[in-house]
Amino acid sequence: MPKDAPLNSGAPEAPLGSHQRVSGMQAKLHRWAAAEHGRRFDDLFNLVCDPATLLVAFERVAGNKGARAPGVDGITVVNVERELGIPGYLEDLRSVLRTGAFRPSPVRERKIPKPGGSGKVRKLGIPTVSDRVVQAALKLVLEPIFEADFEPVSYGFRPMRRAHDAIAEIHRYGTNGYRWVLDADIEACFDSIDHTALMDRVRASAAPRKFVEGC
Repeated sequence: MPKDAPLNSGAPEAPLGSHQRVSGMQAKLHRWAAAEHGRRFDDLFNLVCDPATLLVAFERVAGNKGARAPGVDGITVVNVERELGIPGYLEDLRSVLRTGAFRPSPVRERKIPKPGGSGKVRKLGIPTVSDRVVQAALKLVLEPIFEADFEPVSYGFRPMRRAHDAIAEIHRYGTNGYRWVLDADIEACFDSIDHTALMDRVRASAAPRKFVEGC
């Protein structure tokens, strides 16, 4: 990775300007990935463990609708904020990550009805808060790299893109002579996706085994 990458210093600092630091890190990763497709990044795990990344990741988790739901350990975001303290909690989590002792916990499974009155249910896995924070930190680092490979017309589950953007694109094509729209879906995509093939794609960009295992 180039010398101007925002690497982790190893000091247990209290992050200042965390959002700016993370945004700058993401901008650099995206720029490097776009400039050199297929590039392998060698120091991503340190970026995941950076205090700023973990703090922003925790804020993302705390801002989600399911923040009040506990995992198998019974701990919620509120417990972390009021009882454990965010700085100490994140420093402990960072230490566990850096030593390689971190292991994901089993998810707490709930079944919720699918919309539409079909009577079918969808399985919902609720990770622990710690697992959610680590997942969010991984996403903060990986997303700008893989974003560089997406087509401009891809709108699903991407930052700063909505269904309304896809509809506007359809209208644009409609005014240019196109008359057909194909609506397709992969049944139970997240249940049936090839995990091995998916992780092979991650390994192609995230070289260190330690980082890939964290995914």
